[in-house]
This record gives sequence, C-alpha cells and structure tokens, in this order.
Amino acid sequence: MEMSVIMAFVVCAGFLAIGDVISNMTKAFVPSVFVAAVLFLFGFWTFLPENVGTIAGLAMPVALMSMYLLLVHVGTLFSIKELIAEWRTVVTALAGITGMTALLLTVGKALVGWQTVVAGTPPLTGGIVAALIMNQAATERGLTSLAVLAIVLYVMQGFVGYPLTALALKKEGLRLRAIYRENGKEMEQLAAGNPPRGENAPKSRFQFIPATPAKYQTVFVSLAKTGLVAWASVEFSKLTGGTINQFVVCLIFGVIAAEIGFLERKPLLKSQSFGYLILALMTYVMLQLAKGTPEMLKEIAGPLAIIIVVGVIGLAIASMIVGKFLGYSRAMSFALSLTALYGFPPNYILTDEASKTLTDSPEEYEFLMDQMLPKMLVGGFTSVTIVSVILAGFFEKLL
Repeated sequence: MEMSVIMAFVVCAGFLAIGDVISNMTKAFVPSVFVAAVLFLFGFWTFLPENVGTIAGLAMPVALMSMYLLLVHVGTLFSIKELIAEWRTVVTALAGITGMTALLLTVGKALVGWQTVVAGTPPLTGGIVAALIMNQAATERGLTSLAVLAIVLYVMQGFVGYPLTALALKKEGLRLRAIYRENGKEMEQLAAGNPPRGENAPKSRFQFIPATPAKYQTVFVSLAKTGLVAWASVEFSKLTGGTINQFVVCLIFGVIAAEIGFLERKPLLKSQSFGYLILALMTYVMLQLAKGTPEMLKEIAGPLAIIIVVGVIGLAIASMIVGKFLGYSRAMSFALSLTALYGFPPNYILTDEASKTLTDSPEEYEFLMDQMLPKMLVGGFTSVTIVSVILAGFFEKLL
C-alpha cells in the first residue's frame, strides 16, 4: 500500500493516540505503549509498509536526534545529589539481571537447551545492540533459528514488560499517593532525601552561570542550547573510545548543564518540542515490530515464551529480595528491574502515564514522578544500555 507523507504521519501518530485514549479510559491498567505495539504489529501484518516511519519522517536520523535531545532534557530534571543517590537502583537492577540470567542458565537450559538460552538471554535485557551481537554470532555458526530468536526476543519482550510495569507502577503509585495525602509532600521528600525537582527546585549550589532572561528563552534558543549539550555528550563519549555510552553521557551532561545554570529545567517543554520528539522516538521503537512476522513467531513461539517467562520470574525474585533489603517496595523493585525489557523512552512514558492517572492535582503528579522516575530511568540505563552489551560480549563466546 502506497502512503503519502501526511498519511503515514497520521497512522503513526494515530496508533500512539489510540494507546493514550485506551490507557486513560482504563486508568493505565492497559498501558498506551502496549496498545500502540499491538496496533503497529497487526498493521505490519496487514496494510502497513515496513518503512512507514521513514515515509512519515519519523525514523532515522530524526529518531537518533530525538534520543540525544530527550535524554539531555530528562537529565535536567535531576540534581547531582539525586543521581548519586540512585546507587540503590543500580544494585537492584543488577540483582534483577543476575536473577534472570541464573534462572535461565539452570531452569531455562533444562527446558529449551543450552544454545537457545545462550542466544536468548542477552536480548532479553532489552538492548538492540545485544540482540544484533547474538544474531550475528548465531548466523556465523549457521544457527538460523537462533539468529531469528535473538531479534524476535528483542522485538516482542515489550508485550510482557509493558503491562507488568504498568501494574507495578500503579501499585507503587497508590502507595506513594496515600503517603502524600496523609503526611504531605514535604515530609515524604525529607524522608526520601529527594528535594523538589524542575520548576520548583531550589537554586543549585553549583550554579555559576546566570539564568537566561525569560525574554531570551525562546524556542530556538532552548533547542540550540539543548543540542549543544547533546553534541558535547557525543563528542565526550568518542573521547572515551565509546567506553562510556553516549546516551548515558547525554543524561549526565543534562544534569550538569542544569546544575551549573547553562540549561533551564525542562528545556524541551519550553521550546514546545517535547511531544514531537517523543513521537519520533516511539515510532522508531515500534518500527522494530516489522521484523516480527507471523511465520517467524510460529517457528520460535515455544522457546520464546519459555525464555521470557523464566527470565521474568528470575528477575522478579532477585530484584524484590535485594530491593527490599535496600528499602524499596516490591512493586518499585520489580518495576525498575522490568526496564531491562524495553529501556528508554517507554520507561519514561509508563511512569508519566501511571502518575497522571493516579493523581488529582499537579502537586500529586510531580510528587509521584519525583519518587518513581529517577529509579525507572537509572534502572533502564543500567540494564539496557550497559549490562546488555557486556552480557552479549560474554555470551557470544559461549554459543
């Protein structure tokens, strides 16, 4: 089916919009990203061309640019103190990955065999790089079905991760909302050590650059400054030889830029471009579903289901145990570890969605976001961006 630019755009935006509507109607019980994923998948099986995102101008390189800018934007929501304080999140996420891997290498091995488990474990941590590494390793060894399994695991695991995360975040959000309504925002923030974020954040003690006058905080000025920080992040990553992932650097540099006063908090909202960039990035994520053909799914349905179920059980058990020891609720521990199945931006969208549907005021919404978003973002970067690549580099030698 031939599509014009505007028709392709309407389809992509429309699928995501339907997800938003259903999510709001069900109070986030059915997450928007899950609905959108189902629509895109069946669309690719029926009438959608595989390059619908390219036609709409929402694929690469726009998606990559969106990733850079959005991560810098998200970084401005944090303070340096908050970022350092998330060490417990890193430990909990690592525990989840360890539990997932351990159960797959034991129970999973007994159910589907050694090679299948080895090929499937790294992609289950959510990273496209990990999936491509295992896909290439299996292809070089003539293991065609396992090469397909690696890609389909990456593509399909969100169908499990999205609804489970929505449920966990909803439970955690209800707990936090009850605390807020009973004790007030200030008391809980003092207990958690999290100062107000964003517009209400106090002036950083690291700020030495004067705030930009309001009349100069225009669309283009905000975009240019955000882009400059993103460019510096990419170049810094190159100086490390890629040892420090460029997306991680974007987040950290966003934090620093806001702390020293170079960037305002939430610059992409000021430039009114946040929504479009999220649209571009989410469309690119959904385009990966074009690889999941019905024939492909039929061929590996059994091993696919076993690996995901066993892996998620291992992830849940380990993260909840370690998270409880570190002071997190079971729901929060499970939610942040589930980011291994999809990463950014779904982790941001799911948190935002749960916070909006559970609250009645902007203050309650900000409070829930303050408490849950840092953990969800740091958890995703720990597992998807860092651990998945390391795991794949080790596991390809075992195949």
